Amino acid sequence: MLTGHFGGTFMSSSADYPGIEKFLNLANMTRVQEFILLGLSTSQDIRDALFAIFLILYLLTLLENTLIIYLICSHSELHKPMYFFLGNLSCLEMCYVSVTMPSLLVGLWTGPYQTSFTACMTQLFFFIVLIGTECTLLASMAYDRYVAICRPLHYQLLMRPQVCLGLALSSWFGGLLVSVAKTTCIASLSYCGPNVLNQFFCDVSPLLSLSCTHVTLTELVDFISAIVIFCGTLLVALATYSAIGVAVLRMPSAAARHKAFSTCASHLVVVGIFYSAALFIYCRPSHIKSMDLNKVLSVIYTVVTPTCNLIIHCLRNKEVHTVLRKSLHLP
Repeated sequence: MLTGHFGGTFMSSSADYPGIEKFLNLANMTRVQEFILLGLSTSQDIRDALFAIFLILYLLTLLENTLIIYLICSHSELHKPMYFFLGNLSCLEMCYVSVTMPSLLVGLWTGPYQTSFTACMTQLFFFIVLIGTECTLLASMAYDRYVAICRPLHYQLLMRPQVCLGLALSSWFGGLLVSVAKTTCIASLSYCGPNVLNQFFCDVSPLLSLSCTHVTLTELVDFISAIVIFCGTLLVALATYSAIGVAVLRMPSAAARHKAFSTCASHLVVVGIFYSAALFIYCRPSHIKSMDLNKVLSVIYTVVTPTCNLIIHCLRNKEVHTVLRKSLHLP
């Protein structure tokens, strides 16, 4: 029923337009309400072994990150900017693996399984929030190392608590803004079938490939956010480590160079693993694109990297070793 400008009422229904009614009925029947996640589709025996491996990795990641957060919060020796960012990274990694790992484990336990449209979009939202936050947080950590090595006399001023808190909050807020924009665009697309995602979680690229509407705007938003968050933070990390490299080479003694390099080597390894996997997924040539390869690389930066991050950061860190021994009452 439509009401005209002059108070007249015009009655209309879809029955008057059989073509429109047929189209609406077809759209209602074919619109996707759930997706099927194929997961790491392999034989049952291999899935059982992988389930055990990834469950152990998941629990190990939660345990080691919880331990790091406890040590940082409970020991004043670790109340420094570097450990403040490390604590944020630990919190992020716990959330990160808890977004992707449960769906990976369910897929390994049951095989391909169904997930609702709402659950898929919710997982996508939190995944984008966390990966965007991690990019910015890694850049903030690189800046902290730059100030410590290249501007040591100004470190207390440039990395005072207000600055550290601002960098951490901007990392989380930046990831949130990017996720709201990208998830809104992806959720507004029409999915009319097929509904099979050849992935173990709801990721951007597989969802875009299933859309039956134009994805130009969504791809533009994805491209702009990638430039701002991913490439922007990568350039910051590269610039800071280039400056650090120059500063280290100019140091007069080998002992000073070794000490300076050791303070940032672990972070450089983490940055290298994370960005290498992500860059290869999104920037590799089309002739070597493969969804199975996508899944392997996704495992690297959603499972392996979070598990290894804290081990790499703390492996050669004497301060962490000291407070850990103190907490365990070891000599």
